[in-house]
Amino acid sequence: MRSRKGGNLSGGQQQQLAIARALLTNPKVLVLDEPTEGIQPSIIKDIARALREIRRMRKIAIIVSEQVVSFMMDVCDRVLVIDRGQFVHEADRANIDADKVKKILAV
Repeated sequence: MRSRKGGNLSGGQQQQLAIARALLTNPKVLVLDEPTEGIQPSIIKDIARALREIRRMRKIAIIVSEQVVSFMMDVCDRVLVIDRGQFVHEADRANIDADKVKKILAV
């Protein structure tokens, strides 16, 4: 894979590469905007697992803007749901109402 150019990687591999590039700067906060968009479900699980490990090892904050509730529940400690510019639901992961969040996010 080392000899391949980033543009020749799959969508999931490109997303992982983008996260790796961001981590090279040793940030205190990592901000991800819909990291699962266009990614196949098995890769989404890999990304979630990697983010949990990164957070644990590096002790950095990760802010994720995401519509895939299962991914959000996998990687977040705290959830803020925004609807039309307003915070409509806020809770830590243990107390999140996933059904309510899914209804809010449903199109």
